[in-house]
This record gives sequence, structure tokens and C-alpha cells, in this order.
Amino acid sequence: MSEVSIDVHRDGAEVTESLRRDVREGLSARPKWLPSKWFYDAMGSELFDRITTLPEYYPTRAEREILARRATEITATSGMRTLVELGSGSSEKTRLLLAAGTAHGTLREFVPLDVSSSALSASARAVAAEYPRVAVHGVVGDFTAHLETLPGSAPRLVAFLGGTIGNLVPAERAKFLASVRAVLGAGEWLLLGTDLVKDTDTLLRAYDDSRGVTAEFNRNVLRVVNTHLGADFDPAAFDHVAHWDDRREWIEMRLAARRPMTVSIPGADLTVRFERGEYVRTEISAKFRPEGVRAELADAGFAVRRWWTDRKGRFGVCLAQVRD
Repeated sequence: MSEVSIDVHRDGAEVTESLRRDVREGLSARPKWLPSKWFYDAMGSELFDRITTLPEYYPTRAEREILARRATEITATSGMRTLVELGSGSSEKTRLLLAAGTAHGTLREFVPLDVSSSALSASARAVAAEYPRVAVHGVVGDFTAHLETLPGSAPRLVAFLGGTIGNLVPAERAKFLASVRAVLGAGEWLLLGTDLVKDTDTLLRAYDDSRGVTAEFNRNVLRVVNTHLGADFDPAAFDHVAHWDDRREWIEMRLAARRPMTVSIPGADLTVRFERGEYVRTEISAKFRPEGVRAELADAGFAVRRWWTDRKGRFGVCLAQVRD
């Protein structure tokens, strides 16, 4: 087993304060919203891992297909010495890159970053056991706030997979990509996974599965608010809704109140009223076109060196390099 170290940039008090700010702002807005990052406590991470195995949820399989075919090329092109994964979760797909980097002989360090300390600790130790020649340096943090803390020697490859970039609205994406560019040196790399625009039926089924796992994952954000802020949300009183916004080309996940209700959130010093049918937007998942991805990366200072899709053209992965 290789060496494992974990840096913690989000302790319990910081997490609670960040959640408090988001709850106050989001649940006082019209329409109401909550950031999708609050899905991911231990239960939320487990539910998401289940989602990735569902027959309706194609993104994980499509992206894994690309990585399985291209991991050796990614490694050879980047010459990565350090692999950084943002929003690492279980790091399941990343093992394809770890295996290729180990076989190539250049990879020396793996740096997973995740908001969930429990998920990060478990996956970091599992990776260290599987790849004993690769040091594992985990970071408990938020990829929108803690990129400047990322360790590792150059050349680094930052992997941002799963289509998670789509959870950010355009202004947030621009800010995020600029922050990634700011922490990388000339010639270093970004590996970006993007879900592509496709027929509405396929998209909606991916976010509203027949087994109800995505619905429980969506409601978990209310459980997180209950746990950390002493709220009295009844998750069962909210319907899971997946809505396709054709103009913005994104899926919205919503929680719609089944009845009028008043929710007390003592930890945020807030009382929230809901009318029947009123919803909280809990996530957006933007879908992309290749030309749009290239333009956003170029605006942030990256040049796309490789672009791949799965055989059905559902998902895109691009390898981009910091421009000199």
C-alpha cells in the first residue's frame, strides 16, 4: 500500500457555515434554490454511486467507454506525473487513468479532491492499496474554493469528469475554468468530461429513473439541511421533478411541494413557506455542443488537443492544454 495523506480544508464548522449561507440565500430567493453540492454526505454519495449503475443513466458508461479506449493516449500525450481529480467520489473511472499512468511509468502521485471526507478517505485508501507505486494525497475541499491548495509536481493533469462542469451556470463555468488555469503552469493539462445535447426523452429518463433512486438522491439535500441546521423538512412531502430547459439546454432537478407547508430552519434563523406545487431548484445539468466547449476553454486560456466521444456520440471528453 502506498503512502496516503489527506489535507482538510473544510472542517465541520466551515461546512455548517457554508450551508447556512447557501440556505439563507437560496431559500429566500424566488424561485427557491439550493446548490447541488449539498447532496453529498455519506448517504448522498452512496445514492449517486447507485445512480451511475442504472440502465437509464448513460453518462457514466459513455464516459468510461471513452476513457477505456483513450487512457493510454491521454497518459502518453500529457506525460502526467501527477493526476488530480476534482469531485473524485469513488474514483472508479479514474482507475483507468491510474492504470495507464502506472503502466507508462510517469505517474507518481494521485490527488483526489472531494467535499465528502468519508467518501474521500475510503477511495484514497482503496486507490493506495491498488496502486502501491502511486502516492495518494487527498484534499477535502470544494473545487470552487480550494484549487490553490492542490499539491503535486508537474506536469499535472487535472481531471474533471462525469459532466460535473454542467452543474455550473455559464458565469460560474467561466470563473471555474479561469481558476483551474490560474493554478496550472504552462503546458499542463485539463481532462474535461461533458455531456452532450441529445433527444429530450433520453435526457429526462437519465434524471428520473424508474426505480426512484434519483428521486431519493434529490431529496437527500433536505436531509442534509435537517441534519446540519436542525430543520424540519419532510422529504416525503416533496416530489422529484426533472425538467428540460430547451432554451438554456440544461436539465433542472427540482423538489416540488405536495402541499402548503411551513418549514423551520433554526440553524439558519429562517422560516420558509411553501405553496402547493412551489419548487426548489436543486441542480442544473447543462448539456454541451463541441464548439461551445472549445470556445469556453479558449476563453479560459486552454487549447483543446484531443476530442473524443463514445460510439453513440452521447458524451464528450477533451484533453486541453494550458496555452503559453
